[in-house]
Amino acid sequence: MSMYFDMGDETLWNPPNGVGRLFLREVEVFEAELKLPAGIGQGKYWGDPDTLEVDPAVYAEFARGLVAWHCRTGNPVILALSEGFVATAVALARRAGIEVETPEPGPGHACGGVQRDAQAPGSPRTASAAIVTTLDTRAREMDRWMAR
Repeated sequence: MSMYFDMGDETLWNPPNGVGRLFLREVEVFEAELKLPAGIGQGKYWGDPDTLEVDPAVYAEFARGLVAWHCRTGNPVILALSEGFVATAVALARRAGIEVETPEPGPGHACGGVQRDAQAPGSPRTASAAIVTTLDTRAREMDRWMAR
């Protein structure tokens, strides 16, 4: 069995059920963390939990907020925990034709360095070039691995 993440008549992603359920649970976690809806909901077959519809306008805002949050965090544990999900979310956004820009690296900004307060966010306009590059590379890898 598998799930379908559709946008209109196009299937953006067709993961096995276990992968799809894990992704959706992570979506819930990050919707709560970011206080943004993801725009993934009931698909065209009403009542079928394996067919989901991606609202491109809502998902665009979610994906952009997610990337900004990820790139500005300075906590290495948060980076490690979130990298795979964020890369998958970016790959899905790209398949939907959504441009997801990463924050510009700031001069001397050590994003990913140790912070004493795990909740202290970095500057929303800065990110380390290494984190931006890693995220882009990982999102491209995920796109190759994600079945349609």
